[in-house]
Amino acid sequence: MTQAHGLPDLLARVLAGRGVRPAEAQAFLEPRLRDLLPDPYCLVDMEAAADRLARACREAESVAVFGDYDVDGAASASLLAGYLGAFGCPTRIHIPDRITEGYGPNVAAITELARGGATLLVTVDCGTAGHEPLAAAATLGLDVIVLDHHGAPEHLPLAKAVVNPNRLDDLSGLGHLCAAGVVFLTLVALNRCLRASGMPSERLPNLQDGLDLVALATIADVVPLHGLNRAFVVQGLTVMRARGRPGLAALLDAAALSEPPQAWHLGYLLGPRINAGGRIGDAALGARLLGTDDPAEAVRIAAELDRLNRERQAIEAEAVAEAEAEMDRALTLDPDQPVLVTGSAEWHPGIVGLIAARLKERFGRPAFAFAFKPDGSAVGSGRSIPGADLGAAVREAVEAGLAVKGGGHAMAAGVTLAGTEVAAFRDALAKRLDGAVAQARAVDALLLDGSVSAGGASAEMVRLIHRAGPFGQGAPEPVFALPRHRIVDAGIVGSGHVRARLRSRDGQAIGAICFRAAQSPLGTALLSGIGQEFHVAGTLSCDNWRGAERAQLRICDLADIAGGQDP
Repeated sequence: MTQAHGLPDLLARVLAGRGVRPAEAQAFLEPRLRDLLPDPYCLVDMEAAADRLARACREAESVAVFGDYDVDGAASASLLAGYLGAFGCPTRIHIPDRITEGYGPNVAAITELARGGATLLVTVDCGTAGHEPLAAAATLGLDVIVLDHHGAPEHLPLAKAVVNPNRLDDLSGLGHLCAAGVVFLTLVALNRCLRASGMPSERLPNLQDGLDLVALATIADVVPLHGLNRAFVVQGLTVMRARGRPGLAALLDAAALSEPPQAWHLGYLLGPRINAGGRIGDAALGARLLGTDDPAEAVRIAAELDRLNRERQAIEAEAVAEAEAEMDRALTLDPDQPVLVTGSAEWHPGIVGLIAARLKERFGRPAFAFAFKPDGSAVGSGRSIPGADLGAAVREAVEAGLAVKGGGHAMAAGVTLAGTEVAAFRDALAKRLDGAVAQARAVDALLLDGSVSAGGASAEMVRLIHRAGPFGQGAPEPVFALPRHRIVDAGIVGSGHVRARLRSRDGQAIGAICFRAAQSPLGTALLSGIGQEFHVAGTLSCDNWRGAERAQLRICDLADIAGGQDP
């Protein structure tokens, strides 16, 4: 790579470590939609979906968009509604309430949308398993289009088109797309369809303007960052940095982000704020924020989402502490449990996915958390590890009658249980995933991209490394070892983070932080290891403080030099 493309050695090593071949290096570093965008008609039912949407645009039809209450659902709904609005289509977005309506389309909401005059219903980020409500939509006179990406059952619901790269008969190879990616491809097909019907090109919306929403959803939904998804994120970040969308500009300000947004900002700063509405507040806030053209309204909604996010963090912290304590006790009795399942009547249904994510991170295995409702039912959300397909396991549980409804994808899933089937559900998951989890945990290792010293870790080096980004699911951020560095200072900051300062043997120092580690073995080792030397591993980022840019280490592991022990 260095010889063929003149790339710096360090950057070439990072690319090679991710399986990039020399001939692919330049295209990998500069992914372009024009090179990676497939023919949208490769997706089953896409032509039928585009034809029906084109008719709606030509006739300025009244359209109802039914979305999910997460970032992907909000972004998908806003993306589609914005396009339809350009043709004067009266468009109403409905985002279900997580507690009173649950996930996916429901008969009551669809009936209300039909009464409001809608003649076309489009579900985004949901609908693939919505047999009963979509059948009801047809009896109400609504045409239905499903734009989704979740795992699909063998039998699909009644609809004019079900566009989902994860339906069993779809051979497009685009199953890694989030729902917003599917919607974007649908709009590409719709542009083509309208152009073929004689629509002047100047009347067609500029689809690139919506790439900021696609990038946000791609990162927040934790789909693999390869191929088309990388291009979506790279080009979407460029659009976002122009701050042309009032809602995202206001949310960037609410998050106090003064620097140009990076991919990790979307996942850790913007995504949680948008999700906060669906978790503990008004589920429609995210879609309204992303779709508004009014800067004043955008500021108001962003402030409310920021407030809800702080409230969510407080609720989550208490619940996570309770769940972790319970799992510590359970694993003491049976350390080989392949799947962790917990629940409480005290937990808000909107945070069970976050609890599951924390348990998965802490204990390194799939986890499910449930909120028990007064009527005896249980609403749960799960998170998995690479190699253990949680969505498939949940669909099997539904087919076996252990769950009322459920679905998802490999890394995340949701389920509703009618009553006391939690133990049976846990046993079914354990039986289905035991081998995959054991294999994944057996090969679990921290892979290093190289070693560096405190003096060698510079802001220039960080910028060079990040040319290989964006990083995320399926594209891990480069991890470097800092051998034999002394911890000269360490303390707890913020919400349980551990901040430290490391010094190499030549006297150079670097600041470091370990997120959410205060109560973990890693955090304990840092706090008790002041004055001692360790091998430290982590990822590098730039810290801007009072106008000075310097490298900072985000610690992910620590190894004791003397005994070779890994805390």
